[in-house]
Amino acid sequence: MGQVFLGRSPGGRPVAVKVIRAELLAGSPDFRARFAREVEAARRVNALFTAPVVDADPEADVPWLVTAYVPGPSLADAVDDHGPLGAGVVRALAAGLAEGLAAIHAAGVVHRDLKPSNVLLAGDGPRIIDFGISRAAEASALTATGAFVGSPSFMSPEQASGDPIGPPSDVFSLGSVLTFAATGQGPFQATSVPALFFQVVNADPVLTGVPPALRPLLERCLAKNPPDRPTPQQIIEEVGQVGLLHDWLPQAVAATLVRYDLQNVGRDLPPPGPLPPPVQPLPPPAEAPQLSTRSEEHTSE
Repeated sequence: MGQVFLGRSPGGRPVAVKVIRAELLAGSPDFRARFAREVEAARRVNALFTAPVVDADPEADVPWLVTAYVPGPSLADAVDDHGPLGAGVVRALAAGLAEGLAAIHAAGVVHRDLKPSNVLLAGDGPRIIDFGISRAAEASALTATGAFVGSPSFMSPEQASGDPIGPPSDVFSLGSVLTFAATGQGPFQATSVPALFFQVVNADPVLTGVPPALRPLLERCLAKNPPDRPTPQQIIEEVGQVGLLHDWLPQAVAATLVRYDLQNVGRDLPPPGPLPPPVQPLPPPAEAPQLSTRSEEHTSE
């Protein structure tokens, strides 16, 4: 959906500045109004397991959104770099993400694009990012023939079919994300987007490698019929109390968190000013982590 840069607030706090892609503006003249409504909804979300919205300007020449900076890698990067997570870590991840989804849904927001790159792993638990703006982008994409918003590997069957979606769609995506965390790949694999859509809608998920204790929960999350999926609250109750305050990450992943601590690189940030501040990419990983600049909108895979 855009590019993400490191900046800082007028008071000096590190923030993530997302600049919205020009294609979304060109695709729909109503995007700015939808974006503004979604941002206002996102502001109401409890920030415990999300990256809270700090500010936004849908009317800027290039619309932008600022969220709190989360000091940790994405789930996608952590698994790519260090391999699948253990059963206990996946249980903690399930609890944290389910609690985040519960807060998002309570604010009247459906994420629509929950995927490993939209999950950040902080020392005190996971954070869900980019909620509240996917619906504005989705409405814009519908104006372009053949376009869609989301990642096919982590979409729900109702998304793949073009049917109305609600909170259960995010639960299906959560099941796919947890499968990726436990095995290193999603539950559906294909060489083309149409084939992948067919699998998501019609095929059983591939859960080979998922720890046996977690498999029944993931099977229910990945049910084709939305009413058959558990709610986020039911997921929390099923996984039980997990320790997310400290030492919840594998040692290899936890050792990388120091690279995301900006205390020693704050002097390199631009001076305070009105939002959005002047932004710059993060320095190379040896000094500080580089935030992802992956496209958040997918028109093909």
